[in-house]
Amino acid sequence: MITIIGCGNLNRNDDAVGVIIAQRLQQYLSQNPHPNIRVFDCGTGGMEVMFQARGSTQLIIIDASSTGSEPGAVFKVPGKELEALPEPSYNLHDFRWDHALAAGRKIFKEDFPQDVTVYLIEAANLDLGLELSPAVQSSANLVFAELTSMINAES
Repeated sequence: MITIIGCGNLNRNDDAVGVIIAQRLQQYLSQNPHPNIRVFDCGTGGMEVMFQARGSTQLIIIDASSTGSEPGAVFKVPGKELEALPEPSYNLHDFRWDHALAAGRKIFKEDFPQDVTVYLIEAANLDLGLELSPAVQSSANLVFAELTSMINAES
């Protein structure tokens, strides 16, 4: 089972890119069903990422990044390089998807995917708003095309 999870905030322009790609993939799969592919919009809920990934053999996470790189740059990174245990906290808002990777592996052990890939798309604008910038929209289209090709290859 392959699980694809889009993360981000729909109200912060380019931060929504992971969620938007996940929603597009959900529409694609509704017209082209595949029994071994699941797609979730987990928004900003790191805990949800951990639970939705459980039981998968492969996990793909899509999110925006803000590293100072060229807007629209796409980074395809092994999840192991990004996972981090969370600092002790009483606030679930502090539990992000990178924490979910480490905690899920620790809690669910072999029932958590070992094969994790993260697509990060460099944001141009993280202000309040509902539109992707042109560079991020273009990169979203490229990532969507790559993932639909992967889905079609699984058929």
